[in-house]
Amino acid sequence: MSRGQEPKGGSVRLRYGLLGVLGCMLLADSALAEQPTIEQLMQKIDRLQNRVEQLEGQLASTKKSSPPRQQTTLAAPAKARPATPPPSAPAPPGGAAAVAQTPPAAAPPVTAAKAEQIAADAITAALNPNIPGLLPPEPMGNQFETEDALRSDLPGIAIRIPGTDTQVRFYGFAKGSWYYDLNGRNQTDVPTAQTIPLNNSRADQQGGEFAATARFSRFGLDSRTLTNLGTLETRLEGDFGGGTSGNALFRLRQAWAELGTADFRVLAGQANSLWNEGVFETIIDATNLNQSFIRQAQFRATGLLMPGLTGMVSLEAPDTQYTSVAGVFTQNNNLDGGASPAFNSAPDLLARLTYRDDGLVAEARGMLRRLSVRTAGTAAAPPNLNLNTTGWGIAANVGLPMRWIWDGFGPDQLLGMAYYGEGIGRYFVGNTSGQDALSNIGLPGVVGGSLNPLPTYGVTAAYRRFWTTQLRSNFAYAYSREDYPSYALQFVPGSASALGLNRDMQQVFVNLIWSPFAEVRNGTFGSGAVDVGLEYIFTRRDLFGGSAAAGTAGAGLGVANRIVGAVVGRF
Repeated sequence: MSRGQEPKGGSVRLRYGLLGVLGCMLLADSALAEQPTIEQLMQKIDRLQNRVEQLEGQLASTKKSSPPRQQTTLAAPAKARPATPPPSAPAPPGGAAAVAQTPPAAAPPVTAAKAEQIAADAITAALNPNIPGLLPPEPMGNQFETEDALRSDLPGIAIRIPGTDTQVRFYGFAKGSWYYDLNGRNQTDVPTAQTIPLNNSRADQQGGEFAATARFSRFGLDSRTLTNLGTLETRLEGDFGGGTSGNALFRLRQAWAELGTADFRVLAGQANSLWNEGVFETIIDATNLNQSFIRQAQFRATGLLMPGLTGMVSLEAPDTQYTSVAGVFTQNNNLDGGASPAFNSAPDLLARLTYRDDGLVAEARGMLRRLSVRTAGTAAAPPNLNLNTTGWGIAANVGLPMRWIWDGFGPDQLLGMAYYGEGIGRYFVGNTSGQDALSNIGLPGVVGGSLNPLPTYGVTAAYRRFWTTQLRSNFAYAYSREDYPSYALQFVPGSASALGLNRDMQQVFVNLIWSPFAEVRNGTFGSGAVDVGLEYIFTRRDLFGGSAAAGTAGAGLGVANRIVGAVVGRF
């Protein structure tokens, strides 16, 4: 019997009913269990077929011991009546009595092959909750979307809500990590290049320290619903990275909704900034030099410009940050118990182009910002100042599959990134947090004041080497430079303002990561469910003004050496 035909006969309907019940039980069992292997699927099919045969045998025994019951049939669909009745057919021999005694046609039997097909369809529906026309989830290995190169392309635990066009996916990972500082004590599991201890400082005199944490374990809930305007996707994601290694606090990472198709869609909510780029794979959870992992409220539009080329534009939440002799200010800082003079007057405008082709990834991004300082109503002096300036930045990065050069390189990658900007400090938290701009407000002899966007530029180069499919290493070097106005030399030596003026910064990464379940599919690497890694990080920063800026706080430079280990289990 083909699909769409109505089965005839009570026994067949009962058999299909039993198959439906068993199929639903199997569907529920499959949706809650881990994804089975092909061998396990065939075992389930065999068990289901055996159960069907047992029920058929019980049904046959019941029919032999029970009196026959009058069969009922489902009404056929109504058809249009002809204008005139059709000519009556000649009566069969024996008249109406003979017609009444004619037994109904026997229903076609349910063959073993048919029962097996029904069972297989039920299993397929359980393990493949995809809905035709629904956009698939983004690959979890996409660094821009997920901010973290350590996340693989596991689809998560996805189920389709019965009776709807909605798919729900639960995903995330558990991560335990530890670190040991070889020289100066840096009391954080998320060190940034701009804040490592200076040589000869008190922290440097204490020596290295060991610590461990699991607070960056992450989980998220993602839903996709098919609508007449395309796919409606929502995402809620969080971790416990809002506290410290010994006092983890939940924090919201992402909360957004996006509607549209593969050709065009719009997003609203808290999501990854279009400026974000991790560049290379690391084990440490910190925002490293020249990396950006900003998440903020935004309105975004994404469109497919041509095959392989995607364009994105967003209006994102602003946060003016500037440094003066009085300290580092953001919109949420207070000054002597009053409001912050850092002021937001317009959203940040960002754009991004991404091209992908057979393992090649090439991206360009840019931003335009409005930075403002308003001293009216604050404790900043002089009062009633209204200073404004424009920030802007551009960046480009590329990931080149080395198999394009020689197949013997396998899935190896060569990665590079370069950027230049003025007033983009907060988007590089590891470089110049609090330094979108500098101001001479409060310096001796200054009448009025100025707000100067900070010029900054940098480069990153990395190589991802696969020793085997399951064993790989990453080698990376990053350099950044900030050009400060000369009046910054008047900041008080040893103060937070002076100690944050890093003229040059450098970082080196070397790691080794073992992924026992990793595999390469169509030239693309997937790390699978588990990573075990070990990483060495070298960091150096040189202060603007050298030892004169450090005062008694240490030397004019800082050097840090850290070893990090981690185990990641994904779901």
